Amino acid sequence: MHPAFAVGLVFAGCCSNVIFLELLARRHPGCGNIVTFAQFLFIAVEGFLFEADLGRKPPAIPIRYYAVMVTMFFTVSVVNNYALNLNIAMPLHMIFRSGSLIANMILGIIILKKRYSIFKYTSIALVSVGIFICTFMSAKQVTSESSSSENDGFQAFAWWLLGIGALTFALLMSARMGIFQETLYKQFGKHSKEALFYNHALPLPGFIFLASDIYDHAVLFNKSGTSEMTLEADNILESRQVKWWKVQMSLRERTLLPLLCSPVLLDSKKMKT
Repeated sequence: MHPAFAVGLVFAGCCSNVIFLELLARRHPGCGNIVTFAQFLFIAVEGFLFEADLGRKPPAIPIRYYAVMVTMFFTVSVVNNYALNLNIAMPLHMIFRSGSLIANMILGIIILKKRYSIFKYTSIALVSVGIFICTFMSAKQVTSESSSSENDGFQAFAWWLLGIGALTFALLMSARMGIFQETLYKQFGKHSKEALFYNHALPLPGFIFLASDIYDHAVLFNKSGTSEMTLEADNILESRQVKWWKVQMSLRERTLLPLLCSPVLLDSKKMKT
């Protein structure tokens, strides 16, 4: 697959994902768990059929390493989606997650002793400034929208801070997972499709703890007049022979289009930027 085609799939998949996810979140607030479960189940079934060959193909990387990666991946996915329940608007959610560039670079310097060019440091600084401005303006918007009651305003701001904390935790955990995955690929070779399957199949039992919430939202979805499906495409680029930095920059660039589409297509009044 040509890298340009892979990049195109990322843009198309991620933009449609964000738009439909915001539609779902508006119609059914708190639907993050069922969306995450559907994503994991779909990719696990597809991987079991075509990658694991119905369980007949042994993994190239020992399962014990996948267990560590899966714990981090499951935590990141659940926390990121749950942050939408903590007074975090979708545009801020998208922009804040762009900070993975910053987290990856910081942990890469600390853990892997990497060094980067001045151009990359400058790019990271610009991204950091943008995220800071967006977060600051979002905080002001949360406060102003709840200014009718001091008590309600403080409570809304407290939930917003908790959401920012959740996003920050997921950001650092995701960066650490990326470094762990990079070391595994160096040791055992690159098996991105296999990793995609095990990262989604092994965490499925963990959704038992979220079964009640998932069932409640499944009932709500069945009562809806229409249904929407979210798509995941972030891993497409990572399955190609593309350098980490290019992957991260491509995933950050695709944030712009859905961010611009959100207020136009969805008349987003929840934009806190």
